[in-house]
Amino acid sequence: MTTAGEAIEPEVVPADRPKRRALVVEDEALIRMDVVETLRDAGYDVVGEAGDGEQAVALATELKPDIVVMDVKMPVLDGISAAERIGKAHLAPVVLLTAFSQTELVERARDAGAMAYVVKPFSPADLLPAVEIAISRYAQITALEAEVADMADRFETRKRVDRAKGLLMSKMGLSEPESFRWIQKTSMDRRLTMREVADAVIEQVGGGAS
Repeated sequence: MTTAGEAIEPEVVPADRPKRRALVVEDEALIRMDVVETLRDAGYDVVGEAGDGEQAVALATELKPDIVVMDVKMPVLDGISAAERIGKAHLAPVVLLTAFSQTELVERARDAGAMAYVVKPFSPADLLPAVEIAISRYAQITALEAEVADMADRFETRKRVDRAKGLLMSKMGLSEPESFRWIQKTSMDRRLTMREVADAVIEQVGGGAS
């Protein structure tokens, strides 16, 4: 889980890249308008808005957005339950908005599959990096799951890739997305699995540390 406090810069969007499509779910109209405006100002295409978790799941299924920004406390179906449904259906990454930052809530959000969360009140400098991180990590997880069929192997592969990313970040000065892209490209170039590349990085860069 990534909190809004981590100093990770938003990705610079190339001019020729299609706008990322966002779904905003918040039962308080003023906050929803603020989130929509923040995303549009940053170049996102807000393709849908909703006020409860049931609508969120329905719109995510219909629209297949690139990111869902959703409040935790909502009527009909709460945001964490909605995030869990969206995650299980592999519809989109979710960033949760919350007025609280208790450990139990963070753990529930993580277990539900949320990629990041932002604590209210927040600024664009809080929200936008969390959205970029969520999109990046969701793409990484999707790529790993496409490579590894068995659930137990997926978990172990993700652990090793995360360890290798950390080593590339600390030893080579790469960002987290750059580290993953390096692992992904190396696996394609050398016809290895990403787990094999990660194991090689851990052995060579980390001195075999587990």
